[in-house]
Amino acid sequence: MSSTLTTPASHEPLTAEDLTGVFRRAERPDPATHKVGTEQEKFGLFLDPVAGPRPVEYGAHVLPVLEAFVAEFGWQPAADRGPDGEIIALERDGASITLEPGGQFELSGKPLPHVHATCGEFTTHYHELHSVSQRLGLAWLATGFHPFATREEIHWMPKGRYRVMRAFLPTRGSKGLDMMLRTCTVQANFDFASEQQAGERLRVAMGVSGLSTALFANSPYREGEDRGFASLRSDNWTDVDNARCGLLPLAFEPGFHYERYAEWALDVPMFFIRRAGQYIPFHAPFRVYMRDGFTAPDGTVYRATRGDWDLHLSTLFPEIRLKPYLEVRGCDSVGSRFVCALPALWKGILYDEDATAAAWELVADLDFAARQALWLECRQHAMRSARVQRLCARLIAIAREGLDRQDVRDSKGRTEARFLDGLEALVQSGRSAADLAREALGPRPGRDAAARRAFLRHFHFAGAGLEATAADPDA
Repeated sequence: MSSTLTTPASHEPLTAEDLTGVFRRAERPDPATHKVGTEQEKFGLFLDPVAGPRPVEYGAHVLPVLEAFVAEFGWQPAADRGPDGEIIALERDGASITLEPGGQFELSGKPLPHVHATCGEFTTHYHELHSVSQRLGLAWLATGFHPFATREEIHWMPKGRYRVMRAFLPTRGSKGLDMMLRTCTVQANFDFASEQQAGERLRVAMGVSGLSTALFANSPYREGEDRGFASLRSDNWTDVDNARCGLLPLAFEPGFHYERYAEWALDVPMFFIRRAGQYIPFHAPFRVYMRDGFTAPDGTVYRATRGDWDLHLSTLFPEIRLKPYLEVRGCDSVGSRFVCALPALWKGILYDEDATAAAWELVADLDFAARQALWLECRQHAMRSARVQRLCARLIAIAREGLDRQDVRDSKGRTEARFLDGLEALVQSGRSAADLAREALGPRPGRDAAARRAFLRHFHFAGAGLEATAADPDA
């Protein structure tokens, strides 16, 4: 659930051409310029010596981390601030750090030319977060759903947009607040050369997105119990707001055009209008706002602008999202052992034409109902399903072949395919990261202090309690 920090909102009046212009302006005709951006979220815990680990609060825990990043590592506070001027985001050299609603700490990496560089960036992030958090008594968990905290135990971050979403999402589905407070993801962003290529990549990515969910399934626990899903985070998204979430039938229709995605987006209800840093609640479909504008209770009249459209596109949450890049969204947050496999997997599939075609063949014969059923099978069973395991093993092999053909080597002469090694071995064993958690923790670890410490040991990402582990084993 990222938002653009550095691009100022445009207050130019919105035209019909602008609806697709945001995508056309993003095209990179030269494939050599296509980059990879990776984002990862993690849950923060304060290591209370008596009660055991508990969710972080903004003022006591999160703010000191942000201030230390500024003071020690050259990060700068972003222009986006909380309602009372609170620091809620940082920027450095094209990357950003943002806060999700429940204090989840997100690194949105800089668009980089290859996964070797991305993995180096995440290794640096691990070391920075670990060094600061150790002395503050904080730790960070990498998992898709909070393993023990209730909604009531998690503290809201001071971001204006979250206040509006907190009020609106419960009117759209039963799990919107869980999505905001108790989920974490790792995702990757990719470029496209043309409208045709954007459509091809959207179709393939949407088609195999369920397999990606299974490959990175890492959230079997809610409130201390195994709930029968390999990815509770993915299951949570099925009842947030079905108008803006899930698999999109339009991705599989012939003759993709940007207009088709824009038409879908126009019919999705808005969350808000943003002016002068303030979020004004407004929930009509964007199409209505574009046609009629909005008159607020105080008499202020708002008309649709390019900035409004850009903001609206960032509040749509399908499994694969089209923005000025293609965003792969369907995976649980995972630890350093697997995090670099996510951008490597998708770069191998999307940035090699033969791999793109081969990946599509895995799911080409499914109708939409069968695609939904496969998605359910992936998030519930992951590698415990023989069909899912077989398809995932083939998808990794396709990605590996694509990366080897791209032949981007590190200083030791290795291609990016090396980042798939750990994930491939896990799939071949018939297990997912969720299964590793089950083997370590059992079906009902509970929620007491001892159970919380056990969750910390297993899902530890950085900070107090255990040593940090670099994203790149050779770093």
